[in-house]
Amino acid sequence: MFDVGAIELLIIVVVAVVVIGPKDMPLALRTAGRWIGKIRRVSSHFRSGIDAMIREAEMEEMEKKWREQNARIMSKHPSDEMQPLEQGKAAAKPGAPDAEDGRPAAEPPIGEGESEQPPLPLDKPLDQSRGE
Repeated sequence: MFDVGAIELLIIVVVAVVVIGPKDMPLALRTAGRWIGKIRRVSSHFRSGIDAMIREAEMEEMEKKWREQNARIMSKHPSDEMQPLEQGKAAAKPGAPDAEDGRPAAEPPIGEGESEQPPLPLDKPLDQSRGE
């Protein structure tokens, strides 16, 4: 931003010592440091506000795209194919919360033709020589 070289910095220090004086220099540097800190805090607050506005604008743009894509998908697939579940069917499904206490409903019993999942095979056969 500012191109201050070594010579310019030396000239600024010499002029500050002559104008302010060596006795009041620590107080002047402390005051300058406080002002610089305040400026940095204000600029970072401003920058974070701008970043938040940019993120919100991007989110609105993405939501608009998602709505358009959803409308396009819904126009391809008529709404009669996707009907919401009735209240009684939702509670009857396994794992659905029970209407009275909010706990999941019990799993239905295994019927004829259905069986439990077979056990998984072992990766390695047991070593008979070690007694396992």
